[in-house]
Amino acid sequence: MTINQAFEILKDSGGIRAARIIIDNNKKLSWWRVFLMSRALRRGVPVAKIIHQKWFYGLCFYTNKHTLDPRPDTETLVESVLHDKPMNPKILDLGTGTGCIIISLVKNIKNATGVAVDISSGAIRVAKRNMKKLGVAQSVRVIKANFAKPNCIHEKFDVIVSNPPYIAYGDKRVNSAATHDPKIALYAKNNGLIAYENIARNAKKWIVSKGRIYLEIGAKQEKQVIKIFEKNGWQYVRGDKDLGGILRVLVFTVDA
Repeated sequence: MTINQAFEILKDSGGIRAARIIIDNNKKLSWWRVFLMSRALRRGVPVAKIIHQKWFYGLCFYTNKHTLDPRPDTETLVESVLHDKPMNPKILDLGTGTGCIIISLVKNIKNATGVAVDISSGAIRVAKRNMKKLGVAQSVRVIKANFAKPNCIHEKFDVIVSNPPYIAYGDKRVNSAATHDPKIALYAKNNGLIAYENIARNAKKWIVSKGRIYLEIGAKQEKQVIKIFEKNGWQYVRGDKDLGGILRVLVFTVDA
């Protein structure tokens, strides 16, 4: 099959932009592969899930069905940490997925090290692959653990980051692309707040005195999340907006 033939088929299935991205990342395409990709596009599968890669904070990450595709909104979380210029930080990433957050931080902060945690074995494999690919495997350990359990971690960190599941079950605002992401990484009980409740309760054991925690939140969740953390003894520092003007990241500290 020629490149032009593949392009026309993919364009008809998913549009010009999707076709160009796929072609740019697959110079040799068989009829069978083009057929499978075309069918995936028609089913609404995101291009990142088809080519198994997504750019985030200037880095190319491997992604698959076991992880959320890195999203531009989450770059706000990275920017928020970098804004505070932590020195030689030890970082904990709760619910690491592809590892995009902690990898981006370690690549951009001198002498940064850390631990990446996820409950999903599939996500753990993806994160480890990205750590190795992007040259931070010696700086970041990846462990399988459930951060809802207070004793799953036995270390203290200067910085904690998390983009936890925060969508309420039944929320109709979820776009079609998200239906191809793992539900465990998207949805949370208690109207989308259970992960924040668990982190607020447990993370005080994992942070040094005056350390900071940076959390991605959903649109209009700030009042509820701030209330949860202040109730558990955290002090609110600030909120940071994403490029769309939505308050996307909350920062807290604690006298651990």
